Amino acid sequence: MKSSPLKTERIAAGLRRCALGAVVSVLLVLSAAAVCAQTATPPANVRVRDLGIEPGVLTPGPLNAITDVAGVAVGHVTLIEGDGVRTGVTAVVPHSSNIFQEKVPAAVHAANAFGKAAGFLQVAELGTLETPIVLTNTLSVGTAVEAVVRWTLKQPGNETVRSVNAVVGETNDGWLNEIRKASVTAAHIERAIETATTGAVAEGNVGAGTGTVAFGWKGGIGTSSRLLPEALGGYVVGVLVQANYGGVLTVDGRKVGEELGQFSFRRTLEESAAAERSADGSADGSADGSADGSADGSCMIVVATDAPLDARNLERLARRAVLGLARTGSFISNGSGDFVVAFSTASRVSHASKTTVNSVPVLGNHAMSPLFLAVVEATEEAVLNALIAAETISGARGSVVHALPHDAVQ
Repeated sequence: MKSSPLKTERIAAGLRRCALGAVVSVLLVLSAAAVCAQTATPPANVRVRDLGIEPGVLTPGPLNAITDVAGVAVGHVTLIEGDGVRTGVTAVVPHSSNIFQEKVPAAVHAANAFGKAAGFLQVAELGTLETPIVLTNTLSVGTAVEAVVRWTLKQPGNETVRSVNAVVGETNDGWLNEIRKASVTAAHIERAIETATTGAVAEGNVGAGTGTVAFGWKGGIGTSSRLLPEALGGYVVGVLVQANYGGVLTVDGRKVGEELGQFSFRRTLEESAAAERSADGSADGSADGSADGSADGSCMIVVATDAPLDARNLERLARRAVLGLARTGSFISNGSGDFVVAFSTASRVSHASKTTVNSVPVLGNHAMSPLFLAVVEATEEAVLNALIAAETISGARGSVVHALPHDAVQ
């Protein structure tokens, strides 16, 4: 692949702008043994719309969050301990009743299955979700599954339950987090579920996004929603993401990662271009010495809607969420685990029901296209909100990941 001198100069200028922008990022002072749990009203996040950037054509809901879907709640437990623990838990709860006894229609989609998602096969087979959705780090999936099962079994009304399909997703936060330390406990999982609230959602360095990295900058948790006008059904689509992946960052169609000189394979591409110019006598062959941006990573996407969808159309909706990921510059690399869980709150499936034939309203295929656009836009904006809300952080082995510089983005 050839790179023109003009493009190389533009990248170099972008690197200088990025360095200047990083000056305004404040390095967090991380006190030893400080363990944070997000249980109250979250602090106000700086979000992409605060920068005057408004992705998409549809209107966000009042909170511009997955919690715009009535009844959906989100809880975080954020773990920051010493110099190396940077991890946590995020729980998405579909409704406030007994979820096992009143399941919701659901579907899953794996864009690239390099991940440790649990419970997806039963959701795909039966088309229902019977537990909260828990997000955490890669090596804590087993702990999370066991904790969700135990939490479900002890809920009133579940005294005779002997099988639980816990749904858990993950991304690998091992760059900033001492992931082998296995800091996430069952108590953290339960706290995230029990403290889930239906209001504004904290974003950035919180919960399962505490130690994540996206496009070489600090990633995290992000959320967004879209409200369809009555003429298109009047439904709400909400998305929450755990952003931890690579690519070439694109913000509302603009090639921000390319302009700022931070993207996957950057060092390799620059060295190749420099070597070619040196061979032509047009350069000395030197190249920037910074580390090559990793293309690998993962993104968990949770989609909620109040549209009356069955599992088949929820799976179609889940597949479209990946297009929102692509809008942000992801190319879904070999080592990226990109999963979507989608559910509808419009109806519930009773665990105790013995009805042979179920009869519930289901949206027709011809009415799905506005929802497809909504989930693409909400996924794109959720990722951007994760990046904009995230703050510079230090972590394991002296690692430091800087926040995306807002001024440079603008």
